[in-house]
Amino acid sequence: MTRRVRELALGAKFAFTGGREGWIRTLLTALGVGLGVALLFAAASIPHVNQASSARGDARVPAASGSKKPFERSDSSVLFDMVGTQYRGESLGGLLLRPEGKHPAVPPGLSALPGPGKMAVSPALRELLDSPKGELLRQRLPYEVTASIGDAGLLDPTELFFYAGSSTLSQAGGALRTDKFGGEVQKLPLNPVLVALTVVACVVLLLPVIIFIATAVRFGGERRDKRLAALRLVGADTGMTRWIAAGEALAGSALGLLLGTVLFLFGRELIGGVRFWSFAAFPADFTPAPALAVLVLLAVPLAAVVVTLFTMRSVAVEPLGVVRAAKPRRRRLWWRLLLPAAGVTVLTVSPKAGVDEGVTDPNLVALGAILTLTGLATLLPWLVEAAVARLRGGPVAWQLAVRRLQLGGGTASRAVAGITVAVAGAISLQMMTTGIHADFVRTTDQDPSRAQIDVTASFPSGERAQRMIHDFRATKGVEAVIGTVETYATRPGHYTGDQIQPTTTLTVGDCATLAELARIPSCRDGDTFVVHPADDKRLSSWVDETARPGEVVNLDTSSDYDSSVKPVLWTLPKSARPVLSRPDPMGENRYGIFATPGAVDVTKLPSAETKAMIKVDRKVPDADEYVRNTAAAIDPAMTVRTIDNVERDKQYASVQSGLRTGAIATMLLIALSLLVSQIEQLRERRRLLSVLVAFGTRRSSLALSVLWQTAVPVVLGVVLAVAGGTALGVALLDMVGKEVTDWWLFLPLAGTGTVAVLVVTLLSLPPLWRLMRPDGLRTE
Repeated sequence: MTRRVRELALGAKFAFTGGREGWIRTLLTALGVGLGVALLFAAASIPHVNQASSARGDARVPAASGSKKPFERSDSSVLFDMVGTQYRGESLGGLLLRPEGKHPAVPPGLSALPGPGKMAVSPALRELLDSPKGELLRQRLPYEVTASIGDAGLLDPTELFFYAGSSTLSQAGGALRTDKFGGEVQKLPLNPVLVALTVVACVVLLLPVIIFIATAVRFGGERRDKRLAALRLVGADTGMTRWIAAGEALAGSALGLLLGTVLFLFGRELIGGVRFWSFAAFPADFTPAPALAVLVLLAVPLAAVVVTLFTMRSVAVEPLGVVRAAKPRRRRLWWRLLLPAAGVTVLTVSPKAGVDEGVTDPNLVALGAILTLTGLATLLPWLVEAAVARLRGGPVAWQLAVRRLQLGGGTASRAVAGITVAVAGAISLQMMTTGIHADFVRTTDQDPSRAQIDVTASFPSGERAQRMIHDFRATKGVEAVIGTVETYATRPGHYTGDQIQPTTTLTVGDCATLAELARIPSCRDGDTFVVHPADDKRLSSWVDETARPGEVVNLDTSSDYDSSVKPVLWTLPKSARPVLSRPDPMGENRYGIFATPGAVDVTKLPSAETKAMIKVDRKVPDADEYVRNTAAAIDPAMTVRTIDNVERDKQYASVQSGLRTGAIATMLLIALSLLVSQIEQLRERRRLLSVLVAFGTRRSSLALSVLWQTAVPVVLGVVLAVAGGTALGVALLDMVGKEVTDWWLFLPLAGTGTVAVLVVTLLSLPPLWRLMRPDGLRTE
């Protein structure tokens, strides 16, 4: 062991004292390893990112939100009401606060509660309000900004959030009381299908990184072998040269760890605060999990040593500067086929998981995906070797490229193995995402052609509810308002505990509104109707139990269980006509008693709920925002929803956003890995390129040969990726009980290989021109 350590140390010394060539090779290795390590550290930070964001979210939740016992008024109690809205597609949240004592509880991120009419905002919200884009939002939040919310009170640096002081909050108006902040937001467990999708995504995004690191530690192998020949001349044996070579790779990987750490620390400061779709985090959130960080720090140097020792078995380093590759052994195919076959088998026999039931074993899913994709990476060298061995003839550039691949196709295969794995994984993920799409993106019964915005508010006053409808109709950009005032109506009388008191709803609206909710042939102010569900006889009979023309109903249901409350009686006119319900723009069927304002005075109703479905003119810019401004002016806590015929699952949307962000990072790494590998291969062949130019070979021919040397393995890798990715996608869909919906998803993904080849070739042309200069013939 002591001897091996000395040999490793000697190799590490050569890595830094081998002159300019040695330094360049070490730096290229360190750059390749560093890029991979930085991305691995970022991936290892995801658990902490989620945990930190969740902890900050829980810390600002008023404890009363989840409390079973109501809080009593005290010196530290605070009344609060949660507020949520949207502004030009961005979600915005906040809390209205009213202290009840001299020492009220303060949420995290603030030093004191804002006073009445004052507001504390997140930095992102302050920036928006101060910009010209925030003009309409300033009208919706008519508070004076007096403070900024600290990081401890925000989910991420791009969050739009505020705390506003109010002097009108009351429990009668719907506010709640708390004396501390730090509740817990109920989190739904991730759907089993999304668990499988997430696990596969992690494998797909990280496996190319690992492959690239394994490739980077083999940079400069040809020149390193020539230097090792000199060691044989002074007495080193074959085993010693292998361990010295491993020491050089170990030094490069150690420097790569240092460089990767620096890149990670710099990168998290750079991307901290930048939002990718719905993902954003503070720089400090990007802290690798200790166990995963230690694993990276130990695994990368160990992999450098193991990979180098393994590859040196096929190289015979002899004295006098003679280096020859050991007799190439024919690559065996059988064990390369076993890996993907085993991976698909594992996924096929793993427990099935449906969208609504079933349990997915993440370990089996990860094992199946790793075996399949690793098998594709091992199949690629065999496929490249078998394909190029039969190629003959063609232009000079083609012959140069083919001969180079025939002599050393393994190097080219390793360079594009990451593309093969990434494209195969992307195909399988796309197939799986498309297969489960219909379960998470559903078509609703809502009709956005009749109305685009739904507003709901509860008021203790029917008069205020009626004014709400009037205000919306006067709002800029509003074409029509389907506005109703609703309350419960019960059949008067005394009922024992076994009996159920007949109850239905009273809906008050003008004739145009009622015609949107029921099939009314004719209507004028003062009319009343008894509306029955179209296809439910049981509910129809229940409506008739309460809504009896000529009989009295009670419009204050609180009097049914509180004898101190006087009932509000109203007689349903005998002229009330029976009609059938009609789905409203939200897709709901309303039934019960329908009345026009001339038949019922809504100002006399002790309690009423107002619903408004609003149709806006899309030709008016920001028409939706004008509606939300009106709603906020009436009640900041009013619920405003967009009417849409498509409903998207939030968990599914979150996973998709994560996939996009991770895919961008992985594809950037793959592009950089191709470029670094290409430059390293050109640098190793500098003398050969200079000789070819000296003998009259056209520079354009050499440039095309570089293109073909990259294109052939990439094309073969993409073909392999299409086959393997499709097989993996079918297995994943079978695991979640779905079928393939589109067999041609691979077309756009396969095109990424062609784009990668063109981009890398263009970027490698400048160093290629420099390497073809005559001074490349100089030797020492």
